[in-house]
Order: sequence, then C-alpha cells, then structure tokens
Amino acid sequence: MTLDRWWRGLGTALSFIAFGIGGLFIGLVVAPLLSVCVRDDERRQYLARCLIQRGFRAFIALMQGLGVLDYRFERQERLQRPGLLVLANHPSLIDVIFLLAHMPHADCIVKGRLASNPFTRGPVRAAGYITNDEPEAVLEAARESLRKGNSLILFPEGTRTTPQRPIKFRRGGANIALRTGTAITPVLIRCTPTTLTKGEPWYHIPASRVRMELRVLDDLPINDDNQQPTGQLARQLTHRLSDHFNRELEQLHHERDTRRSVD
Repeated sequence: MTLDRWWRGLGTALSFIAFGIGGLFIGLVVAPLLSVCVRDDERRQYLARCLIQRGFRAFIALMQGLGVLDYRFERQERLQRPGLLVLANHPSLIDVIFLLAHMPHADCIVKGRLASNPFTRGPVRAAGYITNDEPEAVLEAARESLRKGNSLILFPEGTRTTPQRPIKFRRGGANIALRTGTAITPVLIRCTPTTLTKGEPWYHIPASRVRMELRVLDDLPINDDNQQPTGQLARQLTHRLSDHFNRELEQLHHERDTRRSVD
C-alpha cells in the first residue's frame, strides 16, 4: 500500500471519528439545550438544521483538507429555492452530507434505524427529519413539510446503488410528487472511484482520491391531470425517472471520459 493510500486511510478514520463526535455532541448537548431554551418546535428544528448544515460544510472541508476526497457541485444555486422535492441517486454513504450542506433548512427522509443509532439519532431527532418506518406516515409528513416551504431530500432507490448496475427507483418519490403536486428537482451524483457503497466498510480505501460530482438537473414537471389511478401514474413516473437518471449518468460519464482524453 502506498504512502498516499495510508494517509487517506488515516484521514478517513479521523473524518469518521469527527462525524461520530459531532453526532454525539448534537444529541447530548445541543438538542437538550434547544429543548430548554427554545419552546417553539419549528424554531427549534430550524436552528438544529442550520447547525447541521454548517457542521456538514465543516465536515466536507475536513475531508478535503485531509486529502480524502474532492468534489464538484454544478448548478448548486438551484437548490437555494424553497419548497423543492429533491430526488437523487445514491452511490455512496456520504451523498446526503453534500446535499444537506448546500441546501438551506432542508428536510430529509431517512432510514428508521438512523433514529436509534447513538451517533445519528441526536441530529435526526433534533432536526425533525422524517423516518421511513411507516409509508403512509411518510407521505403525510412529506406533504406537511413541503406545505411549510421546506425542501425535501429523498433517495428513491431506498438503498445505496450497486456499482456497475443501472439505477432502479422505488415508487416513494413518485408517490410524494404526485400526491403533493410538486415538481421534481433531480440531482445526479457520481462517485469515482466508488467508495462507501452498500456492504463496503469504511476501511476499504480506494486506490486514488475520491471525487464526488453532483449536478442539479432541470426540474421535471409531473402530469397530475391524467385520469389514470395514482398508483399507475406512480409506476409510470418511477420508470421515467429511472430512465432519466440512467441516461443522464451515462452522459456525465461520457463528458468526463472525453475531457480526460483531451487533457
């Protein structure tokens, strides 16, 4: 193993330690202080989300500074608009960190087990993020969050993307879009070389520095005037979204390969 790879391994370990300490600090110190000092629930969640956004920005800067990764975020200014329904593919464990770090007061649908994990339950509960334990409750919570003007982040694959396989979405994102009448803001994410994929431990350090590439695509309007049943519309929209992401991801690969060959 090269010296560079050893150093990136150490940097990865330090980054995860910092993440764990930050999560515990929010859960054990910040959340109780907010509960005592701020009586209004929405105000308390707003402050917690602002803190998480700044914390994730610092975390990304730490990973960059340690040489663990670099990133490029195209058209991120489009995420500053309120009331967005952001759907993204999910190639790596840290995707959500980049989205939450670059979106003001964003809400997020997370796996239920994160609300019980000692390192993540504090931030999840303090920020009032939506857990996916009960599908019907998720839909109502998403509707209420969007009604308040929050932006909502969702990974419709339901789990991290398997490398070298096409993206295949589940119907959760389409159902929320159709039942709330909200256009979809797609975010395409590419991670090269792959890291922190499903089932891959953090200590599997890739041969070269990781590069995260995120691109905000044009909004996709939904057709909610169609007389077909919502379930059928959701299936059609889900298929359309999967095709759209796979096509755009292939285009992104082609652009990067072309640029690399020119350089």
